Amino acid sequence: MASLLLDMAGRVQGMTVAITGASRGIGRETALQLAALGANLVLGARNTEALEALVGELKTVHPDVRVVAAALDVTSSESVRGFAELAVEAFGRVDGLINNAGVGVFGDVLELSVEDFERMVDVNLKGAFLCSQAFGKKMVEQGAGKILNLVSIAGTTGLPGCAGYSASKFGLLGLTKVFQAELRRKGVQVTAVIPGAVSSSFWEGMDSHPDLDDMIPTETLAAHLVYLLGQPEGAFIDEITVMPPKGIL
Repeated sequence: MASLLLDMAGRVQGMTVAITGASRGIGRETALQLAALGANLVLGARNTEALEALVGELKTVHPDVRVVAAALDVTSSESVRGFAELAVEAFGRVDGLINNAGVGVFGDVLELSVEDFERMVDVNLKGAFLCSQAFGKKMVEQGAGKILNLVSIAGTTGLPGCAGYSASKFGLLGLTKVFQAELRRKGVQVTAVIPGAVSSSFWEGMDSHPDLDDMIPTETLAAHLVYLLGQPEGAFIDEITVMPPKGIL
């Protein structure tokens, strides 16, 4: 097992990985783990203050890390195009994209506002489309690359209180399957990562949520993402479901 992990680490070292929603939660933890393995990082988020703090932490802990960061609005095609160009300008290529940016508003479907519904679709679905399209073009030019789309168990199962969130994530799963069908023969792996509840900053500010201690630790899900990026050639992983030990909470 140790030799397998070392081999995976060797494949991640030197990769250029872009992460959306990188300033906190799953994105932040994945950046920390990738930096420790020697990956080049392209980090984007709307919270530029938190993003700058993360870059400072990465450079303090890993002085040799190569990282660039930028304000990113995944709902803006102009912002996304600039983010993709930044990755190529900084490192010459981009090997991985983690579509992690997401937003959720939960409550009775009959009370959900149109504004909240539209925001979830804009960020969770449109944002992933824009990023996958922009980075997918770069990867097709290279003939290789990996796109990891953070879906959700709410994207495969209708859960009470999750109307807009589930709609956006069901849509993301369908979109991921289309990207898979169109890009696999061009050398690009597109993976639907379907986690159950994760103990991350996603839940901050919510009046009620499941017990955080029952959720998947952020570090654990990040390790799965790193594992997917480090897979050897010869097979593509289309979909992976990662659940808390107790299942759907």
